[in-house]
Amino acid sequence: MAGTVVIPWYATGFRADGLGEALNEIAAVAMRYGASSYAVYRSRDDRYRFQQFATFEDHLDWERYWLGREMTDFRVRHSSWYQVPVQYGWWDLAAGGSLLTAPPKSGNGRGNGVGVAEGDVA
Repeated sequence: MAGTVVIPWYATGFRADGLGEALNEIAAVAMRYGASSYAVYRSRDDRYRFQQFATFEDHLDWERYWLGREMTDFRVRHSSWYQVPVQYGWWDLAAGGSLLTAPPKSGNGRGNGVGVAEGDVA
């Protein structure tokens, strides 16, 4: 059964922006290990606090990601950028929902109509 891993990160002094950028990069690597989705959230109330999410069908895929070369290197290279211990948890979805909005119809896909003209006008 699919589960979502929640990893709380807390940046050390003056490292929040750097940790945020690094987390954005390493979170995407989860897709190579079988994750169906990933996300990184940053708290608006405490800019040093981050939550990383990754959804995996199998717990073993999560373990391969967490113990894999990329994540191990990340934790070593950035070990002074976050507080330890990092205590992640495996969560099951209990309820969910969302609203999907259609993309704007104006524009040509290259800056909302700004830039290159297309069609008979070009």
